[in-house]
Formats: sequence, C-alpha cells, structure tokens
Amino acid sequence: MSASANDYLRRILTARVYDVARETELDAAPNLSARLGNHVYLKREDNQPVFSFKLRGAYNKMAQLSDEARARGVFAASAGNHAQGVALAARKLGVNALIVMPVTTPQVKIDAVKAHGGDAVEIVLAGESYSDAYAAAVKLGAERGLTLVHPFDDPDVIAGQGTVAMEILRQHQGPIHAIFAPIGGGGLIAGVAVYAKSVRPEIKIIGVQTEDSDAMARSLAQGSRVALDEVGLFSDGTAVKLAGEETLRLARAHVDEILRVDTDALCAAIKDGFADTRSMLEPAGALAIAGMKQYVEREGLRGQTLIAIASGANLNFDRLRFVAERAEVGEAREALFAVTIPEERGSFRRFCALLGGRSITEFNYRISDPKQARLFVGIQTRDRDEPAQISTAIAAGGFGVLDLTHDELAKLHLRYMIGGRADLAQDELLYRFDFPERPGALVRFLDALDPAWNISLFHYRNHGADYGRILVGIQVPQADRAAFDQFLARLGYAYRDESGNPAYQLLLRGS
Repeated sequence: MSASANDYLRRILTARVYDVARETELDAAPNLSARLGNHVYLKREDNQPVFSFKLRGAYNKMAQLSDEARARGVFAASAGNHAQGVALAARKLGVNALIVMPVTTPQVKIDAVKAHGGDAVEIVLAGESYSDAYAAAVKLGAERGLTLVHPFDDPDVIAGQGTVAMEILRQHQGPIHAIFAPIGGGGLIAGVAVYAKSVRPEIKIIGVQTEDSDAMARSLAQGSRVALDEVGLFSDGTAVKLAGEETLRLARAHVDEILRVDTDALCAAIKDGFADTRSMLEPAGALAIAGMKQYVEREGLRGQTLIAIASGANLNFDRLRFVAERAEVGEAREALFAVTIPEERGSFRRFCALLGGRSITEFNYRISDPKQARLFVGIQTRDRDEPAQISTAIAAGGFGVLDLTHDELAKLHLRYMIGGRADLAQDELLYRFDFPERPGALVRFLDALDPAWNISLFHYRNHGADYGRILVGIQVPQADRAAFDQFLARLGYAYRDESGNPAYQLLLRGS
C-alpha cells in the first residue's frame, strides 16, 4: 500500500472523479476575512451532488475495479457521507453495494443513501460509531465475497480526495499561507497534503479534529496508530476510533500540524459558514473553519491567504437548535455565571450596575433562601478575555461568583433547572449519562436502575443530536455504593460523576 509521493501525484492527476463529481467553487468568505484580518476562502465541497467530498474517492476506487470485482459487488462502512458516494457510484457503474452505517447516523444521510443508490444498494445499520460499523461490514463482506471500498485507507480513495487540492491550486495560483482540512480517518488530508506538498511545498497543511475524536493527532504524537475507546458523536462524519495506516504514513510525512477544537467552537464555525455562504455545514464540514479561527488567534496572523475545506453539508435539521444555542459561547459572545447576591431590595440593581452596560442574555432565579438569592446569568461578551474581567468585577462588588462559561453540566442542564436545591435529597449522587439517541435507550436506562434507589433529580432534553444526555440524581445509601458501581459498569453508557461539581453544590445540592 505504501506508494511514493510521485505515484500519488500520478494517481491524483489521472483520477476518475468527474464522471459523477464536479469541480467545486473556491469562494471568498468576506465576513470571515473581515473578522480575522486575513483573506479567507472556502473550498465548497458541500456543493457536490452528495453534499460532500466523499464522492470523489468512492467513485475513483470503484472505477478502478476489474470487471470481475464489479460483478461480485462491493461493500463499505460509513457514518453517512462515504455511503452516499458509494451509493451514487454503484448506480452509475451498475454495481451492487452493501453499505453498513452506524445506528447513530442522522436520518438525512440514511435517506440520501437510499435515494442515490436506489435498487443497487442494501443498507445495514450496526454499531454506534464508524469503527463499529466497519467491523460488522468486514464480516458481512467476507461472507458474501464482496470487495471493500474503504472510506479512507486506500490509495485510490486517497487519490480521489486529493483532487480537491489539485483544484484549489489551479483556482488560486497566488500565495497561500495554509490549507485547513477536517480529519476523521485521514483520507482527505492525506490526499490534499501529498498533492499540495508535491506542487507547492511552502503551503502549510493543517488538519483539524474534535477534542473527543482525535485518533490521528494522538497517533502522530505517539508515532503509531492509537485506537480510541470512545469517540464523540456530534461530528459524526469524523467519529473514527482508529486512523488509517496509509493515511497516518502520509500525514506524518506531509501534514504540518493538527489542531483540536471543542463542540462550542464547532457550532460557532457552522454559524460562520452560514453567514458567508447561506449554507448549513454539518459539524465535520465546519471543522476546517473552526481550526482556522483557532490558528489565526494563536498566531496573531494578519494579511495572509487561508483556505478552509468546507467538506460537507449533510446536517440533520433537528441539530440546528443545539448549534444555535452553543454558537454564541463558542464564538465568545456569551459568558455564563452563577452569582450569589443578598436577598434584599436593590441587590439586583447593584449587580446590574457592575456589568458596565453589558447586555444580560439570560437570567434564571427562584427564591429558596431568606438571606441569599442564587442566579444563573448569561452576559453578552466581545472576546474570550471578557468573562474573567466580568467575574473579577462581580467579586469586587461583594457578590459571590462562579464562571460557568466552560462548564458542560451548567450549559446542558443546570441553566434549565435553577432553584432545585432540596434538603430531602439525602445521600444524593449526581451523574451525567450519554447514550445513543435511538428508540428504547431511555427505557433501558430506567429498567436497569435498582428500585431501592430513589431518583431525586432527573433532567433529559433532546438536543437533536446523535446522542441523548440525561442528568440524574440518585439517592444511594453509603452501604450500596459498591452495588451502584457495578450498576454503572453493567449499564454500558458513557457517564460522569458530577457529585462534586461546584455549580451543582451551589445551585442544586441540599444543605
């Protein structure tokens, strides 16, 4: 599999992608350019027929197959976008395809695969991540004698994705400081990097991953492939537990750096993409924008040409609520605080005076103590340094303050539950659980609970994402703690003990 850079250059230049793919636009992004003080361009792979770059690699691989291999059929595993590319290629080439997708795949992508592939495609849902689906696909493919169309770890797939860089360098022949690309398994950045570095070695190639799906970044740091136990599901298009062997080799040789971004930054990037294109990028599609913004802020970069690959737009509509809710925090336009003030007239006025004319975006309060009032407050901000300044000003005014801007528990749950302190909740443990958002998951959780343990707090809110979140307070006597630990192990859901969270202690915990 280990091909040279010259071999990849030849493969990319002769790749068969344009039977189904199109040369996408390299669009200027005026709003991002003005805000970042650089010349920003977006490579619009969201404008492909399947709304993703994945069509390039899938078709190039399938077009290179022998007649005998095509006659047997192909199989693939995908979180959605690769599946659409395989489906469209299968129908175009007259090849039967088995496609295995995680059960967490957004419905919009499942429906699109059916629409693109028609009768040529059989869809199977298995596992909660790409890696789980891949394992199931390999088993089925072996049983049926099918040929694998890998989503990233294949030279023909990598070459197909590399045509993105070929177009970029043809479309912008002037100086380019850096090209930013999202990374899941690494097919896109491998192809882009090997082509760009072969033709224009001075251009920086910078990959971007989410903090909870950073297998490639960890693998590069360690020098060998690192398998993640779990991956985040918000950016489902890059939710890969193990980077490719060939893509890691190419990344090690040709990629300059990999950046990690959080969910809030990703939501802000989706909003940025919409402002300049009026398209709603999916989370993976906006990763390059989020990384570019982080890079500019870190480097203090000005006046340079930067290109971000907008890799896909298969966004589940139900996610928009969550994206809009978190974009302001991700863009450092909102800070969240828990504030304690005296329960007396004039206190709120004094508190507002400390804010110096800043707008309050959220204010939650419920009387619970004759001497103190506890508030959950959102405040509009201008930059990332301002929350610390606000916190200092509030404390200097004689009020207790806790900055919750980066507290996941506060942002997901507590903001909707202010006033829930309860002296009756003895022996209460507080846990957050994440579980795949599919029928029966919530019932399974409730059925697994020992009826001897009383639920003292329960908060569940469907965010339109691929996984649900529950916040639960459970009264577990000290003598039952070992049994409770066994329950957690059996349950099989990701969880976090929030019993010691300072926001919980202040706003919800009984005395």
